[in-house]
Amino acid sequence: MRYDWTPLWRSSIGFDHLFDALDEVQRTAEEAYPPYNIERLDENRFRISVALAGFTPDEVALTSEQNVLTLEGRKAEKDNKNFLHRGISARNFKRQFTLADHVDVKGAYFENGLLIIDLQREIPEAMKPRRIEINGTAPSNVTQIESKAA
Repeated sequence: MRYDWTPLWRSSIGFDHLFDALDEVQRTAEEAYPPYNIERLDENRFRISVALAGFTPDEVALTSEQNVLTLEGRKAEKDNKNFLHRGISARNFKRQFTLADHVDVKGAYFENGLLIIDLQREIPEAMKPRRIEINGTAPSNVTQIESKAA
């Protein structure tokens, strides 16, 4: 069942990103191909493993633009094979993952029929919490200005 977010769009302002993310989750939940896992390696490192049996690196494209990671597979039919049963899917696909701010792709490689994508969150120094020193007395160069009411 697909939920219609239209009534919420009409009565809310500034939540566009949230509704887009909910719609994306709902849409991708309906698409089960190719299967994948997402694991947290530690606080700032993640790994996506995508089952791509039968695909070669030349048939797969991985792009990152803004906060969206897009994985596309285009299977070129080279042979006219006569299958009695075809259980290994070789269809074209496009799967997108929404990345949080400051999450970057560190690398991707094939291993045992899986495409492994390593991600890392790197928060810029300017955005990290920092400790502010608190002095015990007011600076001596501060002078008070008197103001007279009119």
